[in-house]
Amino acid sequence: MHSVVERELELKLVLSPERAIPVPARLSYRTDDPYAVHIAFHIGSEHPVNWTFARELLVEGVFRPCGHGDVRVWPTKVEGRSVVLMALSSPDGDALLEAPAAAVSAWLERTLRVVPPGSESEQLGIDDGLAELLAPTPGRGHADELWLSDPWPSDESKDGE
Repeated sequence: MHSVVERELELKLVLSPERAIPVPARLSYRTDDPYAVHIAFHIGSEHPVNWTFARELLVEGVFRPCGHGDVRVWPTKVEGRSVVLMALSSPDGDALLEAPAAAVSAWLERTLRVVPPGSESEQLGIDDGLAELLAPTPGRGHADELWLSDPWPSDESKDGE
């Protein structure tokens, strides 16, 4: 069974140093996608704008600047408040979003309790799947021998065989 950790909060879309507009957002973390965080921005259109990026990037970005390219995250203070800034870039445009650091940190802490860092791969069941795939199956010996034999004749075959 998979778990979901969600948090609704209001971010600010920074338009200029003097102007920002509120943007309702939903932070989501799913144990069936343990390396990622998902953010849905509700911008007044029929469908929210969704972004997905590494949970590790957001965890690090709460403490120090990180990321490059499409997603960059860093902590700062705005009017005495601790915030996390997220710079998002896409072919459709760029956005600078401001999130309250305490709310983001509390939500991240909940995700880290559900899936501790370093245990993400256990959620995916990759080891179990590989073990099952590589396990010998009774009665399959002859098929395995055929599978492992060379299907292409050697250039050194006798008499044009």
